[in-house]
Amino acid sequence: YPTLYQCDLHKGLRIEISEQPHTMRQVTNIIIALQKFKQVRSTEFTDHELFNIIIENIVEGAVNLCFSALPTSNPPFISKQDRVIQCTVCDGLKKSLVQSQGTPNLLAVTLRGGNSNRSVGINLSTYTTPGCKATNGQPICLKIAQSNLYLACTKESGTSSQPHLILEDVKDEETLKTIEENDGMERFLFFRKVTGGSINTFESVKYPHWFISTSKNESMPVDMCVEEDTSRQKIFTLQDQKVI
Repeated sequence: YPTLYQCDLHKGLRIEISEQPHTMRQVTNIIIALQKFKQVRSTEFTDHELFNIIIENIVEGAVNLCFSALPTSNPPFISKQDRVIQCTVCDGLKKSLVQSQGTPNLLAVTLRGGNSNRSVGINLSTYTTPGCKATNGQPICLKIAQSNLYLACTKESGTSSQPHLILEDVKDEETLKTIEENDGMERFLFFRKVTGGSINTFESVKYPHWFISTSKNESMPVDMCVEEDTSRQKIFTLQDQKVI
């Protein structure tokens, strides 16, 4: 029988023998979980901390996007998972993301007092692909909750300008369920990397080495910047996470 690991936060880790067979995915998730918990010094967690560990290190796993790893006889593709994480997002300076009125942009704003409800909810969806061995990060798309607006990294048509981050209205969301290489939909994809359990970066799939970022100044648009740009904030934390 396979071995089943169970964790009681008050009694520690124990091992039980399970009579039910487990899939390779379940076994992999157990191994990932054990490795992550080994890196945590404290054995006591708040509900929020434990949720973050599970969501960021177990549920999403270590599946990465790698178009080139797929057989050349088939169109490379990735598929959107049904699981969605809803959250709010803050940058490294604790500025929240709010929707700009009249423009297709997000702004990074320090919210105080009773203004916290201005922070937009973000729906984070992950993608998987078979046979992938890339280490760029977890491919995701980011959507404004209760809308059809998705974050997209794009350039102005017919120009050689640098990539920019915009909010794009997706009329048919079915088009995002499966994305093939060079089908024009990669602009909605970002590689998410998580370090230290809570620090997130979001790199454009369409434009490698360009990251979602914020200005150090107040109420400025959320945009893209290159990795070497130290004048902008490229790290984010996810707040109030829940699976929907």
